[in-house]
Amino acid sequence: MGSQELRALQTPLKERYRADPESAVVTLSATGELGDGISCSLRTGAALASAGLHPASGGDGSLLCSGDMLLEALVACAGVTLRAVCTSLEVPVERGTVSAEGDLDFRGTLGVSKEAPVGFREIRLHFDLVSDASAADIDTVLRLTERYCVVLQTIQRSPETTVSCRQLRDEA
Repeated sequence: MGSQELRALQTPLKERYRADPESAVVTLSATGELGDGISCSLRTGAALASAGLHPASGGDGSLLCSGDMLLEALVACAGVTLRAVCTSLEVPVERGTVSAEGDLDFRGTLGVSKEAPVGFREIRLHFDLVSDASAADIDTVLRLTERYCVVLQTIQRSPETTVSCRQLRDEA
């Protein structure tokens, strides 16, 4: 897709969102089904994914780790955002890789130490790009990718999150 095609797709959306800001608010959702043992299955866009315990917390490694899935979502979002920014600005990137890694202290999630945080202590996002673009253009691409990547901004800004439960009775 070229810059003009991307603009043609996005211009009417941008105009509508400027005229009616509420039309730009979309609720995304995900639902999982509690599975056998300590697992949860969810339908992704392409397949059924089953998540379970990471080996560092007792899992056998046969199921997806939700921490890995968070990093995978970050990589996917950052990669798509970077490609969109490059397309929009007509900055040539022949190919590249996006990687993310994060540090977890499993003492926190296992309740071994109250001082150990539950969750990632640090996440590092990295790009290796093959491009003839100037350093200034690549800096602009990275700045805009960081600014517009939904998953990255969500992680960095930690939105208000609520947790609720509705207890159902099995009538079978």
